[in-house]
Amino acid sequence: MAALEPWNLDRPSDTVQEPTVWVLADDRAGNVAQALGVAEALAWPFDKKDVAYTGWARLPNWLRGASLRGLTPASQDALMGPWPDVVIAAGRRTAPVARWIKRQNNGKTFLCQVMWPGGSGAADFDLIAVPTHDDLSPVHRNVVRITGAPHRVTEAKLAIEATRWAPRLEALKKPLVALVVGGSTKNRTFTVEMARELAAQASAVAKDMGGTLVVTTSRRTGDEPARALLEALPQAGHVFRWTPEATPSDNPYFGYLALADAIIVTGDSVSMVSEACASPAPVYVYAPPGLIAPKHQRLLKHLYGLGMAEALENRSPDAWEHPPLNAASEIAALIRSAMVITLTQRKGAAALLPGPSSKDNGNRRLSDNGRT
Repeated sequence: MAALEPWNLDRPSDTVQEPTVWVLADDRAGNVAQALGVAEALAWPFDKKDVAYTGWARLPNWLRGASLRGLTPASQDALMGPWPDVVIAAGRRTAPVARWIKRQNNGKTFLCQVMWPGGSGAADFDLIAVPTHDDLSPVHRNVVRITGAPHRVTEAKLAIEATRWAPRLEALKKPLVALVVGGSTKNRTFTVEMARELAAQASAVAKDMGGTLVVTTSRRTGDEPARALLEALPQAGHVFRWTPEATPSDNPYFGYLALADAIIVTGDSVSMVSEACASPAPVYVYAPPGLIAPKHQRLLKHLYGLGMAEALENRSPDAWEHPPLNAASEIAALIRSAMVITLTQRKGAAALLPGPSSKDNGNRRLSDNGRT
């Protein structure tokens, strides 16, 4: 590998050449949000490279290799030099593309992959961020364990959304209790009975706190469960019911996270639970066995153990707070630490990545054991 000058971030800004960053963005909105969250936390300019697939992308990665197999011709044509210093992506299907880019750049591109890309070609990645609840084994030197999913809900974003939504909610009696409802997943159904049970438990929280319930549903909630939920919550002070016609500006989701004094969230989505925990407010998770997959149950158990959230049915009557959770900032710090070291001295990402700071505590860490 040719010698490269390390990026010294302490130099005057007019002499700093920041690394170039690409984010691979495919059709999985959740994956894209995780990759963008890391890129935004990195705070270097980045280009979002949209990636569209053909049917060949369904092939296992060991067949696709380090290639553009499975990409549409337009997506292939959009990937051309000059090649980036860093590629950030998420999910299995982007992994062959990231590996191909690194090869075009003679191995000089730092690859950061969120979620396990599969064993084939995993050694090509400099950093793989894997949620602890995925229970990955065996140990890999370029893997770090993270809590939850990286996301884009930063302190700055919450401040902006608080300013935007505060006038619309100011007439409501405080404290505000936000109810954030997901819904059915591929193999689990959010039923009408669950919706009614959730409504009863959420109403009890608002009553105990002497405040007002504000409610948002999602695309996955479903028409009948959403109707049953809202019929059981006539006292809600503000309601957003998702419809295909709703625009992002109509959705108070981020405003609720910014302004709520307590948050109730369904546990069916790793991203949604992780975003709820970006607020310092108490987070209570509705997680009936019929709705929550085993992997999600492991995440919730981990969050409960860290003091990031509580089970709704076992909530504490006492007020409490927690440090904001966002693995994106942790991943970005690791990328930055690696990139400021001369790349010619790199013996693998694990050799460059620092262990957890001594200032870390049990509520804010990459993993139980730091780095694997």
